[in-house]
Amino acid sequence: MEQKNLVIVESPAKAKTIKKYLGKNFEVLASYGHVRDLVPKEGAVDPKRKFAMRYQILEKNEKHVQAIAKALKKSDALYLATDPDREGEAISWHLTELLKEQGVLDGKDVHRVVFYEITKNAIREAIGQPRDISQDLVNAQQARRALDYLVGFNISPLLWKKAGLPGASAGRVQSPALRMICEREEEILAFKPREYWTIDADVEKSKQTFPARLIEFRGEKVEQFTVTNEGQATDVRTAIERAANGKLSVANIDKKQRKRNPSPPFTTSTLQQESARKLGFGAQRTMRLAQQLYEGVDFGEGAVGLITYMRTDSVNLANEAIAEIRQVIEREYGKDSVPESPRTYKTKSKNAQEAHEAIRPTSASITPDRLAGKIDADQLKLYSLIWKRAVASQMEPAVYDTVAVDLVPGTSAKRDGSTAVLRANGSTLVKPGYIAVYKEGQDDTIEDDNDRILPAMDVGDQVTLLELRGEQHFTEPPPRFSEASLVKALEEHGIGRPSTYASIISTLVNKKYTALENRRFTPTDLGKIVNKFLTRNFHHYVEYGFTAKMEDDLDEIADGREAWVPVLERFWTEFKERVDVVDETVTREDVSEARELGADPVTGKPISVRYGKYGPFVQMGTKDDEEKPKFASLKATQRMDTITLPEALELFTLPRTVGQMSDGHSIRVAIGRFGPYIQYGAKKFASIKDDDPYTIELPRALELIKAKEELDANRTILNFEEAGIQVLNGRFGPYITDKVKNAKIPKERDPKTLTLDECVELLKAAPERGKGRFGRFAKKTAAKTDAPAESAEKPVKAAAKSKTTPAKTAKAPTSDAAKTPAKKAPAKTATARSAAKPAAKTPAKKAPAKPK
Repeated sequence: MEQKNLVIVESPAKAKTIKKYLGKNFEVLASYGHVRDLVPKEGAVDPKRKFAMRYQILEKNEKHVQAIAKALKKSDALYLATDPDREGEAISWHLTELLKEQGVLDGKDVHRVVFYEITKNAIREAIGQPRDISQDLVNAQQARRALDYLVGFNISPLLWKKAGLPGASAGRVQSPALRMICEREEEILAFKPREYWTIDADVEKSKQTFPARLIEFRGEKVEQFTVTNEGQATDVRTAIERAANGKLSVANIDKKQRKRNPSPPFTTSTLQQESARKLGFGAQRTMRLAQQLYEGVDFGEGAVGLITYMRTDSVNLANEAIAEIRQVIEREYGKDSVPESPRTYKTKSKNAQEAHEAIRPTSASITPDRLAGKIDADQLKLYSLIWKRAVASQMEPAVYDTVAVDLVPGTSAKRDGSTAVLRANGSTLVKPGYIAVYKEGQDDTIEDDNDRILPAMDVGDQVTLLELRGEQHFTEPPPRFSEASLVKALEEHGIGRPSTYASIISTLVNKKYTALENRRFTPTDLGKIVNKFLTRNFHHYVEYGFTAKMEDDLDEIADGREAWVPVLERFWTEFKERVDVVDETVTREDVSEARELGADPVTGKPISVRYGKYGPFVQMGTKDDEEKPKFASLKATQRMDTITLPEALELFTLPRTVGQMSDGHSIRVAIGRFGPYIQYGAKKFASIKDDDPYTIELPRALELIKAKEELDANRTILNFEEAGIQVLNGRFGPYITDKVKNAKIPKERDPKTLTLDECVELLKAAPERGKGRFGRFAKKTAAKTDAPAESAEKPVKAAAKSKTTPAKTAKAPTSDAAKTPAKKAPAKTATARSAAKPAAKTPAKKAPAKPK
């Protein structure tokens, strides 16, 4: 009887591709990623019991585990073919632990198989050479998970409690990355530009014009700040022009041949960097597309894995791959493009796993042209990038002829140092080599003299000086990080690992710690507050060197050179002491980052800017005043560290009256929970979307009111005003609402003919909004359509309702609510809306945070 085998991979796409490479005796199922994780409660990692970890099955994948258990009962052997890294090893281990608990592994052979490309040969070779699960890799992953848990579950509650930031979090790797972005912003804000001038000439020889730049003046080398003002630049120009009298002489010619070698094939980080530079893809998008290319794409021949494993820090290529690439180069670009011997590259990362390969096409013969029009456009773009980089890495260097010509003023070529030397540079590409296929991108523009051809010249020749000009420049601050440069910096500092860069970046953006503006990271006020709290109180743990050392320790565990429990013990002893000190000594006042802006010219009360649980706001007065302080939220474009007193005073001008309706009701402009709005009746509201609420005037307000009334007229089918019940047109069709419940209307009933009694009966049978499928959708719809009314009508209630939240959240470490991520989600949502939230308090009446 033939043996039945069960193969487990992580994704269904990969399962589908692999299935066709194995015989009928192999069943292939997917685990759908991780199958279990730490219980989301305090105590999931117990330092007192040698860091014992409590796991639970992931609810979303429970059905997949059951499907695997069922299939295993009919199989003789289990092949664990999850990804070839720590996470993949851990998934295999967790799955076997769950299967052991269910008793379905008894008498079964269990094998661990790894492969770095999904091709027929690679899959069959892996199945033929199985091994056991590597407990060292599993322990390294467990240690990483424990560290992340211990940091998150100890520092995050302090952020809620001490900073009043429900939903905020700290991470072992995310926090140093945030620090990097914030420090760059501080450099930019502190930067003071310096003036400098360059002296450039337009020169002509044999009817060809070319540029030259001053490099030496009166025997001294010209540096960046040699000439620092217009007066100096004029003096230099005058001296050179007087000595030249319209002519320059060739004093020296330096000709060289320069070779530029190709870059190595992609690692995870270099792929993310180049994809960001050349394709404009973010790290997450790049990894998602790479995963698809790795797992298999159908381009007319069934699903085929097009690239090797995309999480790697190695630049090695397999000998077979190099041989095929060299054949493709000769066929596509000619024999002259193939070097005599294959190129080899050495990985810079000291902990790189050299057994892995760089990211390359599984078959170089599958050129991008073969895939054009047959696969997704974005997939093709990324595949082309990977294919070109891998092929170019095995090609001849690009060869340039470079020339540097030194010119001196006057008709004598003697270089006596009395006046000046100007230099003209030229470069000609004589042999394209790898550049015929691929050229690496740059984070920021760099001047290049490539392909600037100078006319033929000899020493002693004279050239015509057409113009000599001084150009003013100012030094510029360092650029903000792009995704590419941030990934590069993280890698250089040893922060995180290739597989974590995309998640680090997405966390920083999703948590609202940073904003991506023009593809550059700018820290938000929330991000700055969190960073300052961490750098002041946990400086050691957000140091780049400490984070990199922890990564090294994890690598030592993975290689079997270090036991995982001692690593955690060394970390925990010192870390727990620091957590306790911060908990006992740091106050909210220490964290609020309050800054005095000046005094209100009318009342004389102090105006300050600070951060509260609903975001940044300005405050007029203090908690010690007889009259309560006034509060107003900052605009989305304003920042705590740059807002001025006049800008702050403007924020207190809302709510304001801009005119009256014909019925005598005032027209008021204010900001509510869902943004700026116009109130034009007792309970009538219109949203302000594109206009500035601080400057909008009566005519424009009337236009918005008219548009809102037309919208309401089309939306309202029936209005039983006395009962507070309406029949409305909604996103999913007509429905009945009393603002508490939403009720479906039977298909056979015409909404226009409904009676009040029928509406009351249908509402009685309906679930409250937020409960049940229809109610959940209706709640979202109502929130959209009634946003201004709700926010204006109940601003104080909304604030009062949530006022107790921080107190409860502060005690998170001992409450189930704080321990369970699923229950923390609302707090995160509230934080994400922090920019709009204080407005729910009507700025002049209600505080967005407890007065300081």
